[in-house]
Amino acid sequence: MATRIRGGLGLRPGSREGSGRPPLLRELLLVTGLFLVYKLGRLAANGHEARAFRNADRVWDAERALHLPGEGAIQQLLLHGEPLIRAANTYYAAVHFPATIAFLAWLFWRRPAHYLWARRVLALVTGAALALHILVPLAPPRMLAATGLVDTARVYGPSVYGAAPEADSMANQFAAMPSLHFGWALMLAIGLIAAARTPLRWAWLLHPALTLLVIVGTANHYWLDAVVAAALLGLALLVVPKPARPAPPSAAPPADTLPSDAAAEPGAVPRARSAAGAVPAGVPR
Repeated sequence: MATRIRGGLGLRPGSREGSGRPPLLRELLLVTGLFLVYKLGRLAANGHEARAFRNADRVWDAERALHLPGEGAIQQLLLHGEPLIRAANTYYAAVHFPATIAFLAWLFWRRPAHYLWARRVLALVTGAALALHILVPLAPPRMLAATGLVDTARVYGPSVYGAAPEADSMANQFAAMPSLHFGWALMLAIGLIAAARTPLRWAWLLHPALTLLVIVGTANHYWLDAVVAAALLGLALLVVPKPARPAPPSAAPPADTLPSDAAAEPGAVPRARSAAGAVPAGVPR
């Protein structure tokens, strides 16, 4: 059963793209280095709380002017039961990094060309996001009194953030736009759809859809945070060349089963032959 499910989603064992796989140690060092640069960059962007709240007011007003649905409507759905809101908080806290690491690891092992493509796209998106986090600090909706939203992670748990945002040494809590939770989740789905071979690979779109509901419903992001993340991802996908899709298992019959005259004369209707190779009676030559 497990093998069947994995196969349906495209994560099935099969022939690997053996050529072009980069050295594992180099990739581990590169990805780790990029992650550390991103974390340090986010921490360096701390200290702009007043500007972050002014930007938050502008984003909130812009969403209302655009008649976007209120984030509160999604939160109310999650607040119907404490187990549901705890599950959403856990998804926000625990799925983001492990899912992305598993995505890159599977591509590295099974689809090296797609791995290089996905890693480059993610690096480009993350770098652009870091620049926006520094240039446009933004307080998340859970901190903005005008939203009337609940900080679900603080009230129900689990939370990945410190109680005092300005003193949080682990993360910059004023870096809501763009949402890398959504941007990475969307790239994960796009990457697996591009690298997989079965029709059920489209089910991976459930991951960014669920991520979007979680980041909005837990009041960690505005709708526009996801819109900007998707726009950055779209630009990165335009810049980074996409590898060729893996060839699906061939459904065509082997060449040696085709009549020789059909192969020799394209477009001609093959003559029926008997088992001995003679033309049966009644068939014109």
